[in-house]
Order: sequence, then C-alpha cells, then structure tokens
Amino acid sequence: MTKEKKVEFVINTLKELYPTIPIPLDHKDPYTLLIAVLMSAQSTDVRVNQITPLLFEKADNPYDMVKLSIEEIREIIKPVGLSPMKSKGIYGLSKILIEKYNGVVPQSFEALETFPAVGHKTASVVMSQAFGVPAFPVDTHIHRLMYRWNLSNGKNVVQTEKDAKRLFPKELWNDLHLQIIWYGRQYSPARGWDLEKDIITKTIGRQSVIDDYYKLKSPNR
Repeated sequence: MTKEKKVEFVINTLKELYPTIPIPLDHKDPYTLLIAVLMSAQSTDVRVNQITPLLFEKADNPYDMVKLSIEEIREIIKPVGLSPMKSKGIYGLSKILIEKYNGVVPQSFEALETFPAVGHKTASVVMSQAFGVPAFPVDTHIHRLMYRWNLSNGKNVVQTEKDAKRLFPKELWNDLHLQIIWYGRQYSPARGWDLEKDIITKTIGRQSVIDDYYKLKSPNR
C-alpha cells in the first residue's frame, strides 16, 4: 500500500469510528481550556477534569484567578502533579492576560507561547479547539501511533508534528489529532495492547512493530 493509500485508510477509518469527536478536556471558553491544557501536562485528562471544577468554582477567569495566591492555586491542583510549576504558570499567565490583553486569551501561537508554563503543544491545542485554527498538537498517543503506522520515524514530537502536517490535509488537522488520541486510547494503547482489535496498525503498521508484538505474545518466548 502506498503512503497516500495508507493516509487515506487512516482518515476513512477514523471518520467511521469517530463521526462526532468529543473534546477530552472539560471547559467553557478559551481561558478555561488554556488552564485545563496547562494542567494536563504529564497528567491524565480524567484527573484534570476532576480537579478543574474545584479551581473554576473559585476562579474561572483571569481577574478572579489573580485574587488567589499561587499557594492557594497549588493546593487545589496538587492531585494533577507538577503543581509548583503549574500554579505559578496559571497565576503568571492570568496576570499577563489582564495587563496585556484585557483578560482575553489572544488568538496567536506566538502570544500564547510567551506565557509561563505554555509550550507549543498547549498553544496548538488552544488555537485548534478554542479558535478553530488548523494545528496538530502531538501528544504521546499521536507520537506512538504515527510511529506504529510507519508515518513518522518516532525520533521526537517535533518531527512527528512535521510529518503529520505534511501527510494529512490541513482542513482535517483539528479533527484528526483528536480522532487519533481517542483511537490510541481505545485501540492502540502503550500497555495492554491487543493488535487484533487495532485495525489500523494491523492493516498498515510498521512491520518491525508487528513482528515485535507477535514475538512478545509467542508462548515459546
């Protein structure tokens, strides 16, 4: 199968499996999404969705957020991990939003990436999900699947993002990055992976990945 055909197969399969695509992080506007995405670094969406209501009950906008101390924010978000860095980031970016942007989240990669604790991936998620700007934020699921599907060499997320943007049509990026995340969680996880259920990897996957899978499953091993 040619690379073009593989890409087509991925797009069609994902469209069939996920005709409507839920957004993983609960939020009500660009600000609450930005905070939720920042909190999700090295944590799970499920954990973040348990904690954000507690934080947003006290402060769901930058003006209320800066009324809290960094220590108070940290206390609330402790369960998501990395709370010292994240609480400083949340407080710091809220202050910048008030001082520079009248409390409104800017619709620009460059502006978002200047905020404390906000990297390229966080900015990409916000631009994509809050503002509908084409972006392809690469998380661990996308990184793993692009390698398993032999669509990227898996060296680093920067390369994976470049490959994804090169291979997939721009108008599909915002849907695809979410569809791949859901697919990775459901059918192609890092642990407890069942290749028989993973139709995409089984059909177009990297041969060495498939060989390694069966070697590990082999009873003679």
